[in-house]
Amino acid sequence: MNLILLGPPGAGKGTQAEALVKKHGLVQLSTGSMLREAVKAGTEVGRQADAVMKAGGLVSDNIVIGVIADRIAQPDCARGAIFDGFPRTLAQAAALDDLLAKRNMPLDAVVELKVDDAAMVSRISGRYSCAKCGAGYHDTNKIPKVAGVCDACGATTFSRRADDNAETVQKRLLEYYRETSPLIGYYFAKGKLKRVDGMAPINEITNAVEAALGLVERV
Repeated sequence: MNLILLGPPGAGKGTQAEALVKKHGLVQLSTGSMLREAVKAGTEVGRQADAVMKAGGLVSDNIVIGVIADRIAQPDCARGAIFDGFPRTLAQAAALDDLLAKRNMPLDAVVELKVDDAAMVSRISGRYSCAKCGAGYHDTNKIPKVAGVCDACGATTFSRRADDNAETVQKRLLEYYRETSPLIGYYFAKGKLKRVDGMAPINEITNAVEAALGLVERV
């Protein structure tokens, strides 16, 4: 099974992709991770991406598609792949359609994680992590059992990402709705779109995604 996870930053796409990987043997394909792996491996498209990134430029769609093409050709993708963070635009969606068609890899479904914007701002701006081990916390949803002490390693120093603030999150949401939300209509017209409540508890979201995809019966 090949699928795409859609949703704004912080919607939980990565979390749900990880759950599907663990439970069903699918492969999570994150654009950022694939680019880093290609650069490290020194592939042709990896070298192209490395040159662009070192120059401070944005990696072109053609390079990203080349990285994806190399990755899905690997044996571990035979069982199925989850595209996390790609495509972001209609042009990228069309390019991915062409790539999958050439490899005879049908796109089974596109899952949209529906979220509440105000809740998303609160969810993301409240995030922080242990500076030593990276364990994640939240101002209201997940605080350490002992105030100021990491549950995982006992460290007492925490940090926040500079871009995890209300103003930046709102800008990221606006960018998503401007560039990526048209994909919802694109995949709806193709009969591929499934919608899931992205504000439910994580386990409930996972169950809803599995139900929408019929993964229990199909994998």
